[in-house]
Parts: sequence; structure tokens; C-alpha cells
Amino acid sequence: MDKSKYMLEFEKPVRDLEEQLERLREMSETSKVDVSAEIQAIEAKIQETKRLVYSNLDAWEKVQIARHVDRPYSLDYIESIFDNFQELHGDRAFRDDHALIGGTAFLNGKPVMVLGQQKGRGTKENIRRNFGCPNPEGYRKALRLMELAHKFKLPIISFIDTPGAYPGIGAEERHVAEAIAVNIRDMSQFEVPIIAIVIGEGGSGGALGVAVADRVLIMEHAYYSVISPEGCAAILWKDRAHAPKAAAALQITADKLKKLGIVDDVISEPLGGAHNNPQKAIESVRAAVTRHLDALEGTEPSALIDGRYQKYRIIGQFTESQKVFVGEANSETA
Repeated sequence: MDKSKYMLEFEKPVRDLEEQLERLREMSETSKVDVSAEIQAIEAKIQETKRLVYSNLDAWEKVQIARHVDRPYSLDYIESIFDNFQELHGDRAFRDDHALIGGTAFLNGKPVMVLGQQKGRGTKENIRRNFGCPNPEGYRKALRLMELAHKFKLPIISFIDTPGAYPGIGAEERHVAEAIAVNIRDMSQFEVPIIAIVIGEGGSGGALGVAVADRVLIMEHAYYSVISPEGCAAILWKDRAHAPKAAAALQITADKLKKLGIVDDVISEPLGGAHNNPQKAIESVRAAVTRHLDALEGTEPSALIDGRYQKYRIIGQFTESQKVFVGEANSETA
């Protein structure tokens, strides 16, 4: 077992068994005693424990997996799935935003435009990437690239992984809300297929600013929400400690989102999450993107735009009901 591997609290039963397995293997090597039967028994128990742990995750535990530091990020997917990725920089107005990357690439020999919200690994890289929180110039860069895609008839593929747009003073001064709103408006009208994949965190307008798409896909342990669980808890309960309760109430997990019609497809992850087998997760994403892009190929631009409109028009259905309180009923009777 990799001693440096970061593990979550609910993964402790698995970690304890893996440590036990490691000690048994070390003992076998040093003492030259055959303990292969015991090793096989523990390996089987590890697999069974993993199945029990990861098949019963609650919403908050899935949020933690979505944020796992070893989870594949946008560049990991882009560099593995696409050929000849050529990153393009800058919004032609202020500066380049390293939290949002994009450029041309080839998928199965066909040219596409790829976007991705990128987090960093380690403190230095996270600061450079602004912890995956784009500034307004990031959204304007994305819009510039999507306009290029529209002009040259290139499908757009967008990887979503952000806790939200950067809420700093500078971002507000440079009108981050306006930048996101313009992206949402213009993405609804682009005459090329658009596929968005939520690979980790899909937080608020920060995610939606590059996620208005014909197909919205989500990884099994990713989440997509109007607000982070901590932000929701701070508003409703005045305490971020209630984040687990907020996560459950927000209905932000992949299975709930699919049932509500907010996402179109859930991409299965390896047992324990994408960080446990990144290559397998990448292959699953490649297969899903290819399948949905093939399904959209040849669709008339007007049909794409109309379908996009209908897709988002039906989100947010609600029902009304009347409730008569006992006090009111008594007063009416009197």
C-alpha cells in the first residue's frame, strides 16, 4: 500500500485491512514463511469491504470523493483522451486565467474544441490555478474559444471541475457575473454540438458558465449543485458544520441528478472512485463522450438550439398544494 496515499475517514476500514496485508507480506518476506492463504483471505476481505463501503455512500461522502486530491483533473482527461491538444491562452482583454484551460484537439481523428476547469496538485500549483476557481477572464477566454469553434464548426467538449467562480473583489470589479451570464446566453445559441462532463465538483454558476450543453454527463461520484454544501449550511443553519445535512437536502449526487433530468448520463467509476484507477476512469469518459458525440453528429443547427432550449426549459418543475392549519380551520368554522 502507498503510505502517502490520502484516504478519507470513511475509508478507514479499507485502509486498516491494507495495512494488515502489507505487514503480512513483509513478514512473509523476512521470515520466509508461506502465508499465501492468509494473504488471499485478506485480499478477498479488502474487496468485499470496498464493495460494502462504496456501495453505501451518502451525499456528503460522495462530495468528499469528488474533491479527492488524487482524483484525475481536466488535463489528465484531455491529455489521455485527445490527440494533439493545442492550448490557447488569454481573453484578449485582461490576462490569461490558468484555472480555465482550452484549445483545439482531435478525438478519434476529428477536430474538436476542448475546455476544462483545472485545479492544481500541491500548494504552488493550486495558487497558480486559483484552486480551480476561474476569474471573469477565464470565462471570457472560454467564450472566445467557443466562438472559434462555432465559426469553424467544431464540437465543443467541456470538463467541469470547480467549487465555483472566484468570489474575490477583483473578480467582482471585472464583472464575473456578467461574464458567466454572457456565456450562458451565447452557449445556448452556438450551432455546434456541445458536451459537458462533470468530473469532480460542479459548483454553482462557476460550473454553468461552461456547461450549457446538448448533453450533460456526470461521473458517478461527482456532484453538481447551485451552491456548495458548506455555503448552503452557512446560509440555512449559520454553521458550515451542517454541510452533510445540506448535501443530502440539495440532491446533488449523480443518481439524484439523473432522476431529476438535470444530467443526461452517469459515467461509472472504478470501485472506490476515479482516483483508485485513473486509467479506467479515463477510458469510461472517452467511451461516453464518443458515444454522445456520435449521436449528435449530423444534427441540424436549428435542432441543436431547439433541443438545448427545451432541455433547460423543463428544469425546475414544482407543484403547489394547499395546507389548512388547525387554528385557521377553527376560526373559519367559528
